[in-house]
Amino acid sequence: MSLMMDGQAPMEAQCTEEDPGPRIFRAEPEDPLQRPDAQQQSISFRINTEDFLLEVQVRARPDWLLVCHEGWSSALGVRICRSLGHLRLTHHKGVNLYDVKLNKSQEFAQHSPRLGGLLEEAWQPRVDCSSGQIVSLKCSECGARPLASPIVGGQAVAPGRWPWQASVALGSWHTCGGSVLAPHWVVTAAHCMHSFRLSPLSSWRVHVGLVSHSMVRPHQGAVVERIIPHPLYSAQNHDYDVALLRLRTPLHFSDTVGAVCLPAEEQDFPRGSQCWVSGWGHTDPSHTHSSDTLQDTVVPLLSTQLCNSSCIYSGALTPRMLCAGYLDGRADACQGDSGGPLVCPDGGTWRLVGVVSWGRGCAEPSHPGVFAKVAEFLDWIHNTAGVH
Repeated sequence: MSLMMDGQAPMEAQCTEEDPGPRIFRAEPEDPLQRPDAQQQSISFRINTEDFLLEVQVRARPDWLLVCHEGWSSALGVRICRSLGHLRLTHHKGVNLYDVKLNKSQEFAQHSPRLGGLLEEAWQPRVDCSSGQIVSLKCSECGARPLASPIVGGQAVAPGRWPWQASVALGSWHTCGGSVLAPHWVVTAAHCMHSFRLSPLSSWRVHVGLVSHSMVRPHQGAVVERIIPHPLYSAQNHDYDVALLRLRTPLHFSDTVGAVCLPAEEQDFPRGSQCWVSGWGHTDPSHTHSSDTLQDTVVPLLSTQLCNSSCIYSGALTPRMLCAGYLDGRADACQGDSGGPLVCPDGGTWRLVGVVSWGRGCAEPSHPGVFAKVAEFLDWIHNTAGVH
């Protein structure tokens, strides 16, 4: 993590008038990018945290409707969990209406697959449920920080602040960061694994729940059973720069070890969102050794249009990339942070928005960090890790 305080790194170049994007260091908010048919999106889901009852908001109706058990299936539960940013469905059942305290105005919704193939097209409001049951749904837990502490960037991180943070090690040597998605699965950057592709699989370890590498001992850590780089990864331009690591034995979740949530379906955080990057990378661009202690810093999301302008990366970003940071070079990820998480808060949930991928130098003016855009890999992640 390379941290440059204000005033230490003067701006060397600014975007010219003809370049898109602002000419100031701090990104301005804008509406999130939306797909062309976003206005037709007519459904929202949530799970009541007290009793795990599934609720749905249909079309423009303001009320949340409980879901009738008729027409329900485990496959539908999987789709809804994934749409909410969870890796998998863990439990579902029908709950008798007479076992639930309901207000008299409560209404319901029923899933009718014959009405349409899209998730949002197959729901009909109902005044009651003919089965007398509603759906209770649990998805894999993610995105919580049980030991949440005040977040102050550029400092050594307290245990449990980023419980999904992983250290991917070759033997006892930290090579890259990673993010825990599930007890058996960690996501990192494909270029990390590509750089050491001749190393024996048995040498790879994943360490979690630690903030200092001085705590690591040889042969400790979770053994990596499989390395699965994205099949379209390009070593030339780092496109599709994600890889999944399957662990031989599951991680034990605790207050200091847990999973991060994926982005929700169709979710796109707006430019200017304050997000966090963490890792054991170099704390000074001139240093050649990684930090012994986990560091973090806040970085604003920047628009791809700005980062592809001629004064920054001149079109090098593909649709599978995003950039974040400061144009004055005050803070950035650095060598050793690669593969680690870029997370953004979504209410009380933290979502993995990016995987540290590449950049020009560390904290160089006009060269913010570039990340693999996790939202572009959701289908691949679910198809690879969500079914095992």
